[in-house]
Amino acid sequence: MKDLDKLAMSMPLTTRTATADGRPSYLCGGKLFCCQRNRRRDAVDDAGEMLDDVLMFRVADLETKEALLADTSASFFTTAHFNGYAAVLLRIAHLGDVDRDELFELVADAWLTRAPKRVAATWLASIEGRGREQS
Repeated sequence: MKDLDKLAMSMPLTTRTATADGRPSYLCGGKLFCCQRNRRRDAVDDAGEMLDDVLMFRVADLETKEALLADTSASFFTTAHFNGYAAVLLRIAHLGDVDRDELFELVADAWLTRAPKRVAATWLASIEGRGREQS
């Protein structure tokens, strides 16, 4: 979660809010691009207990969502609540399965769905040629 926070907060215009119990939400210009969800009945473990460690990441479109969900090497999932919505879910317990470069791509792509076009273009130009590695 420290890497996620650092990466998200490195994006231009990003603000972090948190619920009373400390669940973070990351916004660009007031628009949500990533958050830790509250427990919900649509995300349960095998024993039927509501999951307490679910992250939501916006994605560019439904095709991107389907591609991420189809990747059997990844731990992304969705629920009925997100049907028709361009976002994927990932348990915090599975963040260790995502290397830092992949996490950067996930956070950056989520941020790009909410960033103003000029800000996004300037940011993309600043990282061009660096393989989208974080500075």
